Amino acid sequence: MKYPHLYGPLKMGDLELRNRVVMAPMTRSRARQSDDAVSELQANYYGQRADAGLIVTEGVHPSADGKGYNRTPGIYDDLHTTAWSSVTERVHDRGGLIACQLMHCGRVGHALNKGRNTRFLAPSALPAKAEIFTESGMQPMPIPEAMTLADIKSVVADYQSATRRALQAGFDAVELHCASGYLPAQFLATGSNLRDDQYGGCLQNRLRFIDELLQAIKAEAGAGRIGLRISPGNAYNDHVDDNPLETYTELLKLASSLGLAWVHAIRMASTGIDSLALSRRYFSGALIGSDSFDAAEADEFIADGRVDAVSFGRAYIANPDLVTRFALDAPLNALDKRTIYAGEGAGGYTDYPSLSAEG
Repeated sequence: MKYPHLYGPLKMGDLELRNRVVMAPMTRSRARQSDDAVSELQANYYGQRADAGLIVTEGVHPSADGKGYNRTPGIYDDLHTTAWSSVTERVHDRGGLIACQLMHCGRVGHALNKGRNTRFLAPSALPAKAEIFTESGMQPMPIPEAMTLADIKSVVADYQSATRRALQAGFDAVELHCASGYLPAQFLATGSNLRDDQYGGCLQNRLRFIDELLQAIKAEAGAGRIGLRISPGNAYNDHVDDNPLETYTELLKLASSLGLAWVHAIRMASTGIDSLALSRRYFSGALIGSDSFDAAEADEFIADGRVDAVSFGRAYIANPDLVTRFALDAPLNALDKRTIYAGEGAGGYTDYPSLSAEG
């Protein structure tokens, strides 16, 4: 086999991966607009890609307030739990594993993307200095509400409930999205957290919200079924911190002390921080490396011990049989960027051909 290290099995917490090819979480904006539910479309999409060692879903909001983007799915009521069950069943029928990525967007979003009577919650009443896509075009993000202590307690409970629902729906694990300027990262960063209570100020206070989230998720899933998504120094969605190296060092130490199964680290040379080396140094569990890997580089990084697995994003959009294509060193389908976020249809979603279909 051309990439033997990429195709070795991996024990990652309580999970047994049959290979080290991970499908990265990718927003595809195809949930039903009316109720944030997935459908047969998502069951087909994830089922097609179930030969991955692990699938990490697109970001799934744990409450209606947590939604930020257009047509993203939720997991906060019985309808969602039942709908996701069809997705996990399809993946399991093909021998795959799938984790639900929990993503509360906090101040990131726009009213045109959210349901009625929903709130924009954030650690402080500071708008993100960025724009977001809506069906009416790009829009500036609004000023959020500074969360009360009661709000914080409620959101932690939302995450715990969402974890419970994810397990009821058949997910094998959950991943906490703590990157890209979403709510957990908003508490972490000095640029978005100006609180003067036990959730703001010093770094240990700014870590408190994430600690409480992870403790609540752990109470439902156990540490061996939890992952953490990070991107140290990435300023996306106005995520600005005075000392990201120090901040993420302490976050990684926290994740390690809780015994989480994996850290899913996005590498970005432009930040000046080697997120993979940082994660290796301070986190004792498995490490998934992410962003712009090809099969050869992924195999090399695994062989060298720099990561334990690698997640692929854009390549998985266009190649449902990516594991097979890598194994055969076959050419990859080209990605149609116009259909990445294309709404309800199957075009650019489930209609990319596999090698068997081509042959």
